[in-house]
Amino acid sequence: MSGFTLAIVGRPNVGKSTFFNRLLEQRKAIVEDTPGVTRDRQYGISEWNGKTFNVIDTGGFVQDGVDVFEKEIRQQVMIAVEEANAIVFMCDVTTGITALDEAMADVLRSAKKPVFLVVNKVDNSERQIDATEFYSMGIEKTYFLSSMSGSGTGEVLDDIAELIEVSAEQHQEGLPHFAIIGQPNVGKSSLLNALVGTERTIVSDIAGTTRDTIHTHYNLFQKEFILIDTAGIRRKTKVHEDLEFYSVIRAIKAMDEADICLMMIDAEKGITQQDLNIFSLAVKKGKGIVFLVNKWDLVAKSTNTAKDFEKNLKERLAPFKDVPVLFISAKEKTRIFKVIETALQVYENRNRKIPTSQLNEVMLKVIEAYHPPVVRGNSVKIKFITQLPTAVPSFAFFTNYPDDIKTPYKNYLENKLREMFKLNGVPVRIFFRKK
Repeated sequence: MSGFTLAIVGRPNVGKSTFFNRLLEQRKAIVEDTPGVTRDRQYGISEWNGKTFNVIDTGGFVQDGVDVFEKEIRQQVMIAVEEANAIVFMCDVTTGITALDEAMADVLRSAKKPVFLVVNKVDNSERQIDATEFYSMGIEKTYFLSSMSGSGTGEVLDDIAELIEVSAEQHQEGLPHFAIIGQPNVGKSSLLNALVGTERTIVSDIAGTTRDTIHTHYNLFQKEFILIDTAGIRRKTKVHEDLEFYSVIRAIKAMDEADICLMMIDAEKGITQQDLNIFSLAVKKGKGIVFLVNKWDLVAKSTNTAKDFEKNLKERLAPFKDVPVLFISAKEKTRIFKVIETALQVYENRNRKIPTSQLNEVMLKVIEAYHPPVVRGNSVKIKFITQLPTAVPSFAFFTNYPDDIKTPYKNYLENKLREMFKLNGVPVRIFFRKK
């Protein structure tokens, strides 16, 4: 998975979300949609010409309100310019060039990043002629398309894909990479400081693979790993810090470099939709996950407080509920070493390779105990199981009717794999193949 990130910017109602959805559709065939993800997602993964990249639709991040509105849109453009690898700047042929378009174009022209000017809603020859006025904006890469019908999208995508270098999954250091992710002000920096302490002698900064993440080599108490920090990097102006959009780009970048995501939430606020979106993206990317409920010291407790909190949390995460949940206080340093132990355990789970003989011995019994449902009078038989050589635990089940096995049975097999082979905290992929 390359860490390439494309941001779509532009005024409201120019068609950013339609274009965004079209980019994600491309991938639907390959990756199933994770349940629990809202339709108005703001970020996802797209694939074109064999290259995979992150896409962010800035439209979902702006609050209404006239003056703030324009200011926020401009600000997003600034952040996109700073943080994304490339930018799609979208305009609408039906309104022509507006003052806000001009203002955005000014910012983008001075950007050192590739900018693709996309004039949308060009769906007939008359509009084709109208669209030529956009050449006056002086942006070299200009495209006319209709994101509704999809015509013209391929050209832009071809040019975007050319910019993406396919990166190898493996880390040079051969050490686990942990990223602390979460919304602003949940305590990411406090956790990092608590883990790393001020003992700079045993902690060395490694130059990150991108200039946006700082990699800290942790080597204490016989534990060694790389911590990816996005929290304290190049503290920008206060305004940037508060923008949801900004923190999301950061989380996605950290995720691309990590094996395990330490997903931090605020005990007093609980889990938000934004957290769920980030969680589902980490699942899609096949990362191991540990949930950290921070500021637990501030919560009033009775006998079952933690138990109830965890139960509610896991209901929101369904169907992938098999994740460790730790209640911590980064400030008080409560249970922070448990965080390291758990993350290392999940890393081990993610790298577990199960011998084929053992896999078949265990799973064929499981299948025997509860057969796949009969389909159209055919009994579905699973004869053989093997683990695939991928970074995420993936298993192929060989069967006579691969297309007839439905989600409930697939979930049953996944739950059994987790239970029997200790795959806690790790997304598991299952494929049915014709034997």
